[in-house]
Amino acid sequence: MSWSRHEIAARVAWDIPDGAYVNLGIGMPTLVADHVPEGKQFILHTENGMLGMGRAATGDEVDPDLINAGKIHVTETPGAAYFDHAESFGMIRGRHLSYCVIGAYQVSQDGDLANWRTTSPTVIPGVGGAMDLAVGARHVFVAMDLFTRSGECKLVESCSYPLTATRCVERVYTDHGVFEPSADGFRVVELAGGVGIEALRECSGLDLVDAVAA
Repeated sequence: MSWSRHEIAARVAWDIPDGAYVNLGIGMPTLVADHVPEGKQFILHTENGMLGMGRAATGDEVDPDLINAGKIHVTETPGAAYFDHAESFGMIRGRHLSYCVIGAYQVSQDGDLANWRTTSPTVIPGVGGAMDLAVGARHVFVAMDLFTRSGECKLVESCSYPLTATRCVERVYTDHGVFEPSADGFRVVELAGGVGIEALRECSGLDLVDAVAA
């Protein structure tokens, strides 16, 4: 049985160390804010100008002035700070962020990231701050579904879409499991319950390295 979007986000949050400064990208990555494990505290950064972002706001918590980069209303943590885009990107480009969690269209086994456009004329290009984050954060995690709606695997030997950055992705979290790019293929860190490595090899066409067996 594959993981839900919230289960993927919770799995990402589990691997981020206490006290890390973390940027959460638009889409699935924003859910990580809702799944910080008990006993851990992340300092969450959003590129539109907030440090100390909390989980998504609900009910009376909604403040129209508090949103993340995906236009989702969020809460704030004690000591939260606000600033303009220039200062926000200064933090990113100055390598002051420990982690970024970002979405992707493709990730290659070399760790190349393609997440700002496809080759489809119907998909509107939107790089946003992805290029800055991919090279500015010390660790880059990707959170995404493993397959497209048409059944194509997003983990690939070599990206066919325009690259956001090269050799930057450290780990990929998907609905089928957690993977790491490597010279020998994608290393399987963990599989979702009920997902078998041989069946996944067959349907994805990937070179999967069984880390447990190794």
